[in-house]
Amino acid sequence: MNFTNLLLRLFIACHCFIILSCTGQIKDQETVNGFIKQMVRAHQFDETALTDLFDKVELNEDIIKKISKPSEGLPWYKYRKIFLKEPRIKAGVQFWRENAETLAAVEKETGVPAAIIVAIIGVETQYGQHTGHYRVIDALSTLAFAYPPRSQFFRSELEQFLLLCREERIDPLTPTGSYAGAMGMPQFMPSSYRHYAVDFNKDNYRDIWQNPGDVIASIANYFAKHGWQTGQSVAVQIRDKNQKSEQSFSFLKENLSLIKSNSINPNISTPLLYTAKTKIIVFEQEHGEELWAPSDNFYVITRYNHSPLYAMAVFQLSLAISNLRVSSSYEQNHIPATHPGT
Repeated sequence: MNFTNLLLRLFIACHCFIILSCTGQIKDQETVNGFIKQMVRAHQFDETALTDLFDKVELNEDIIKKISKPSEGLPWYKYRKIFLKEPRIKAGVQFWRENAETLAAVEKETGVPAAIIVAIIGVETQYGQHTGHYRVIDALSTLAFAYPPRSQFFRSELEQFLLLCREERIDPLTPTGSYAGAMGMPQFMPSSYRHYAVDFNKDNYRDIWQNPGDVIASIANYFAKHGWQTGQSVAVQIRDKNQKSEQSFSFLKENLSLIKSNSINPNISTPLLYTAKTKIIVFEQEHGEELWAPSDNFYVITRYNHSPLYAMAVFQLSLAISNLRVSSSYEQNHIPATHPGT
């Protein structure tokens, strides 16, 4: 660790120590008061009510520790093992089976493949099994007021959360979620909830915690609004026509236009749309590396989570779920064979 990074970590640690007391209550009241006044000016919130609310908020040092060590920091071969386990794949088939009608209807309406939707839920919360136990307001407040590297982003999300609670008539102290304040089965941040959540069953409540229909439609809406291309694959692994080691082509990762000139054959079975957004991506293996050519749909998945590792995990989980689904005896008798991304 260089001296600059050491100083930065010491600053963050000291800042967090000052703001977090042993009881977890907010100590930097001036900063919180400024945020409250901003909410009053910009959105006509009641100042007394917000002050009373933040008196009940507890900051959590454990949240700081967790956000400082995200799983996206792992190499691909370790990251992949987290999500491509047999129980998660089988649970995805079961979730699809239980919600087949809704998934089919939403895919038909939006063009977003059911397999991708199911995989998102599988990666995010294991199909609703792990939606997070932190109070959302505690998580967002901790990161807004005690985590300098991303305080601006989380203050914005805290603002969105309070607006969301007012619009949906939710008690701000009730919702629970991840250490980053992500909510429900799809792990929407408050801004995503406000802009993309869908009331699929028309009960006047966009329930992303307990209602699979709302969850499925909300994820599809998110992808559709971010430019999902129907009929386009997500990514293809690049292989040499002469079956040479993929490691020898690591120089290709900067530009897709080099594929043709260097006799690389991705063996594309479904169309990819190459743009400036999509470049060759190298995924670290335990021994060597893999090269993948992503499409714009890969980029769309990274709008949900900016990590290429995340997008590849979603894609590969969607394939695994789809393959198991069409190979099982139940699905063979009840469904047509389909492929995610087509």
